Order: sequence, then structure tokens, then C-alpha cells
Amino acid sequence: MNQTQSSGSGWVARVWPLVPIVAALLFTSALLLLFGASPAEAYRAMWDGSFGGSDKILGVIAFWVPLVLCSVGLLITFTAGLWNIGVEGQIVLGAIFASWVALRLSGPAWLLIPVEIGAAMLGGALWAALSAVLKTRGRVNEIFSGLALNGLAIILTNYLISGPWQPPEGGSFRGTAPFQDAALLPRLLESRFSPLSLVLAGLAFAAVFFILRGTTWGLKLKALGKNPASAYLLGVSSERETIMAMMFCGALAGLGGAVRVLSWFDSLRQSISGGIGFLALLIVMLAAYRILWVPFIAFFFSVVLNGSITLQLKTQLHSSLGGILTGVMVLFVLLFGSAKQLGIGGQASTGAGDAPEAIPPPPADTIAGDITPNVRGGD
Repeated sequence: MNQTQSSGSGWVARVWPLVPIVAALLFTSALLLLFGASPAEAYRAMWDGSFGGSDKILGVIAFWVPLVLCSVGLLITFTAGLWNIGVEGQIVLGAIFASWVALRLSGPAWLLIPVEIGAAMLGGALWAALSAVLKTRGRVNEIFSGLALNGLAIILTNYLISGPWQPPEGGSFRGTAPFQDAALLPRLLESRFSPLSLVLAGLAFAAVFFILRGTTWGLKLKALGKNPASAYLLGVSSERETIMAMMFCGALAGLGGAVRVLSWFDSLRQSISGGIGFLALLIVMLAAYRILWVPFIAFFFSVVLNGSITLQLKTQLHSSLGGILTGVMVLFVLLFGSAKQLGIGGQASTGAGDAPEAIPPPPADTIAGDITPNVRGGD
């Protein structure tokens, strides 16, 4: 292959994540035409729902921030060959820990908010650590433990809302009493968006970028994800790195839960996560594990889902169109595969910061619950 062909195929590999998105838009448009609806009218309504005013734009950003936090955290676990399906529960535990601080402690905002953020990250990290320990010590697949812990997190939320943390007027599944003003993240105008949350997301993105591109720990995670047996022979502790990777992701997911409960809402609610954990899994898959794609795809998801809320108000189409669009995208990702799987791009670089691009889904021995063959805990 000559240099021109190599550069051309490398360019195709870089833009390949856009192919499922474009294909999903075309498929959804064809579906709308089949049912006698106008794709232009539907997309215009969704556009107005996302960008039809400053409050709607800020709402898109407010939903986008926890999506980015969870997605970049998942890049750490995916790099280590771990399917952290329990990220949804880690968001919930972060919200619960932040809510405990908001309900039980008092003080100025400059003191209360950092404590809430720290508590939320701790809650998410501990919940993720539980899944990691079940994997490394109990040989429980992280997929199964994650799903179980997601359910437990929801049950715990409902118990707190209807029991110990119920509002003064009595138990209810709607939510706790509103938090004190000092406990809430400072919001812009009358929106749900907090500029502080955007700063936190930026710091998290930069930290993960640096970890995956410029640290020894990042190299250990890649070695563990690509070949656990070889990583063990090189002295990489599968048990330690698994727990650390899961806790790191859990901390960022918990931070996302704090953003949800302290800015999107003003109290602990049912379904506080809003499905963001599962959406983050889809975003990482769509991004082909490349960190530079994550913010853009997450923003697209936020635009589609927020715009779908007003879709039914302006057209006779149901708001579930946004869910159909995102679901079709995931289907096309599975159908099209990655550029590398299709032999596009060869060994071309994916650009600075895209180190996880070559990391495949977890190997078969990891899915089965064994991190390294015949090595208990990997040490």
C-alpha cells in the first residue's frame, strides 16, 4: 500500500464512527416517510426542542455533562477489558451520598458543595468496588454483578424516599424534601445547568485523556485489556488494576449522580440516573473507545433526547422517536463494526488522545469471570 492509499484509509478510519449515525438518520427518515410523516418537520421540531431558546440549550448541556462524566469513566474500564454494566447503579449511589450530605449537614455553599461532590465520588467508587471484588475474589462476572447492583441501588433509593428521608408531609415515591439552597450547585439563569458541573466534566475528560495517553497505569490497563495472561507475566496485577479501574469509573459516575441530584433536580428522586449509565455504554461503543469522539457523540445524544420531548407538542409524532433513533444507531454500530474489524485504516493512527481505539471488547476469558488463567486474583 502506497502512502496515498494509507493516508486515505486512515482518514476513513477516523470518520467511520459517523457512518452508523448517518445510516440511522437515513433509516429513521425512511421510516417516517413510510408512515406518511415528514422527516424535515420531525427533525425541525427536535431542533427547536434543543436549540429553540437559551433555556433549552442550557438544558441540553445540563444533560450532556453527566453523560460525558460516565462515558469517559467507562473508557477506563473498557480499556482494562471490563464491562462495567453497573455504572447506572454507581450514578444512583453517588446521588444518594450527595443527598445525605445535603439533607444532614449545613453550612456555606463553598464548604457544603465540595463535601457533597467528594461524598458522591466515594459512593460511586465503593459501589463499583463491590462489583470488582465480586469479580476478582468471587469469580462473579461483572455484567451479572453490575445488573444486580443496579437493581439494589434502585431499591435503596425507593426505601430512602419513602422511609427515612421522606418529606415532612409523609412518605412518597416522588422524592425527598427539597435541599437547602446552599447545597445546590450554582445554576445559570433559571436553567438546570451549572457552570461548575461543566468545569468538573472538563477536568474529568482531561484526566482520562492523560491517563490513557501518558501514564504507566494507562499502559497497564491496555495490557490487561488486550491480553490478561501476558499482562500477568509482565507483572501487572489483574486484581489491583481491575479494582482501581472500576473504582475510578465509579467515582466519575458518582460525580454524574451528584450533578443530577444537585442541579438537574433539587432533591433525591426515583430514577435519578435517567438511564444515563446505559446511554454512556452506547456512546463509548459508538465512539469505538476513542476519547476524542465521546463529547461529540454524547452531545448528539443529548440533543436528540431533549429535542424529542417537544416533538409531540409540535407534531403528531410520539416523543419516542428519539429513542428509536438512538436504538437504530446502536444496531448499525453492531452491523457495520469498527473500521479496524473491516480492514479499513490498517495501522493508521487515530489521532492524539485516541489510544483506546484499538481496544476490543473484553476477551472470552474475562467474560467468563477469569481475569488471568489459573491465577487466583491475578497476583
